[in-house]
Formats: sequence, C-alpha cells, structure tokens
Amino acid sequence: MQFADVVRSRRMTRAFSEQPVDQSVISSLVDLASRAPSAGKTQGWHLVVLQGNDVAKFWDDTLPASRRESFRFKKLLDAPIIALPFADPDAYVERYSLPDKKQTGLGSGVDAWPTPYWTIDTSFAVMTLLHAAHDVGLGALFFAVFNGENELRSRLEVPEHLQLLGAIAIGWPLAEESAAGASAQLPRKKPDEIIHHSKW
Repeated sequence: MQFADVVRSRRMTRAFSEQPVDQSVISSLVDLASRAPSAGKTQGWHLVVLQGNDVAKFWDDTLPASRRESFRFKKLLDAPIIALPFADPDAYVERYSLPDKKQTGLGSGVDAWPTPYWTIDTSFAVMTLLHAAHDVGLGALFFAVFNGENELRSRLEVPEHLQLLGAIAIGWPLAEESAAGASAQLPRKKPDEIIHHSKW
C-alpha cells in the first residue's frame, strides 16, 4: 500500500484469528519501529513479546476470569501475540551524559528533562509498529493496562524504572470484525480545526 493508504485505512482491531504469526514477521515490524525518531538516537525502548501460554497468563493478570463474561471484545483474547512496550528513562540520562550531549544538562537526572522524551520516542515506535502491522495485513490494537500491572511486572521480572505504555495485541484480523469501540463514532477533526496560523 501507499503510505497515505496505510494511514487512512488503519483501524484498531478487536477480533483476532488464533492463527499464529511467524517470528520473522514480528522481527520485521520491530525493525521498522526501531527507525522511528529518537532523541539523541538513544533508542531507549524495549518490547516484551508474549506468545502461547504467556498470552493466557497476561490475560489472567489483567482481565480475571470473573470479569470476562461481561467483556465486550471476547475475540480480542484470541490474539496470538501481546507486545508490551517499555520506555527507559535511565537510557536517556546516560545518553545525555556523554560528551556530545553533556552541555544540555539533561544527563544530570530524569528530573532535568522538561519533557519525557523516553515516553515520546516509545510512542513514535509504537505508532510505526501499528502502521507496519497494517501494511502486511495484520491487525493490531493498542490498549492501556488498567489492572494487574504490578502482578504482570513481577511475573515478567521487569525492572522497576521502566515505564509501561500499554499493550499491543497483534494477529490476523477476523473477516467479520466485532463492534468498534464507542469512540469510533466521534467525528474526526478537519485540518483547519487543528492548525493555528501564526498565533493561537
């Protein structure tokens, strides 16, 4: 697809086939995501990829069985891959402590950063990954981990300083998608509602 077609046709997928995704495809998606902008080329993000029984354990941590009966998007649980993007603040402090960046003062610690570029850069990578997945015919859904994060982090032995942005379900979309999220009905803003020329 042309890039404009990828962007215009990408949607969040909430119903997946159980068909597995080849590891080489995932590696290709991550390779593209790694090319997203990164402050100082720090590349301070990590992706924990869960497959097989680890996906079931993810849902046990974040969506207990007692809540699944009323869960609207049951086919979401069939996604063969859950990827967890983590941002690493310490990587940015370390990078900006090096001679070519030391003059910025950002190497003194996380608190020196007026904007958390680890969050921004990881978000860039996630968006690139979502587009890359759509381009090869995969479905993907980025969603927040509202429940069970502590249990999840403990079980996966994730270092405490890493920031979890959310979770990405990845897999082959079902031909008949389940109902879209409630927000899908909201109108998309037009460019002239977003652009401010010269001043606010």
